[in-house]
Amino acid sequence: MPTLRNAERRGAHEANRLAKRLRHQVGRAIADFGMIEDGDRVMVCLSGGKDSYTMLDVLLQLQKKAPVSFSITAVNLDQKQPGFPEHVLPEYLRSLGVDYHIIEQDTYSVVTRVVPEGKTMCSLCSRLRRGALYTYAEQHGYTKIALGHHRDDLVATFFLNLFFHARLSGMPPKLLSDDGRHVVIRPLAYVREEDIVAYAEAKRFPIIPCNLCGSQENLQRKQVGLMMKQWERESPGRIETIARALGDIRPSQLSDPKLFDFLALGHREGAAVADAHAWLAGDPAAHAPAGHDGHA
Repeated sequence: MPTLRNAERRGAHEANRLAKRLRHQVGRAIADFGMIEDGDRVMVCLSGGKDSYTMLDVLLQLQKKAPVSFSITAVNLDQKQPGFPEHVLPEYLRSLGVDYHIIEQDTYSVVTRVVPEGKTMCSLCSRLRRGALYTYAEQHGYTKIALGHHRDDLVATFFLNLFFHARLSGMPPKLLSDDGRHVVIRPLAYVREEDIVAYAEAKRFPIIPCNLCGSQENLQRKQVGLMMKQWERESPGRIETIARALGDIRPSQLSDPKLFDFLALGHREGAAVADAHAWLAGDPAAHAPAGHDGHA
């Protein structure tokens, strides 16, 4: 029995350390990116997965001692997937005493009708889900929309865009929507996925799996995820290094002329600058200084 009690104490100690670390990381992300301000009405998007449960739980803890006053409303989109356990989230949220709302919208039928069998459903499903949540946020005056993406999601999105879309872009911790109407925040931006897994197990969240697309094994994101896990096994700490690099961008060390004025770099006053067409065509007139006709 003493051995069992010791194990329980160690487990409780580790759980407390983990909870403290998550509060610290979420609080630091909120401060670093100005995610939550005094008087904010935060709409926490709750999917029923480990990430959004953890986000809600930690935000509720921070709210009690926060230096600013803000409200939290948990919002879930019931997409009408067959077999979805509609009772789980309401029962859990009522047990917490947190304000919540369930949006009912049959995006499942739309996705399964439009997307051919065997094709990836995530893109369309995400757009429909985002549209429903944004619309609800606007209709009810929420000032911030909180999503449960964590550090590993941010890194994976960077590699997805790099490998499959040929661009250096990612998933920022704080984002203004394209129409300028919504501010999206990701409080878990500094949190490792493995810590979320451990926290969700310790808290025994009533996890609801996504059966719409969870069985699609050939998703690009899963390929990237496997690559990242292999890297972490071979070189522990590599993902954290990459995550820090996403916050230390050096435009002059990349190749995007929209971000850095390479044409002006080292340019001599009065010297002609030929465009790409002139270089490819070999037009000597294009090399002449401004106001010079190119003849002796």
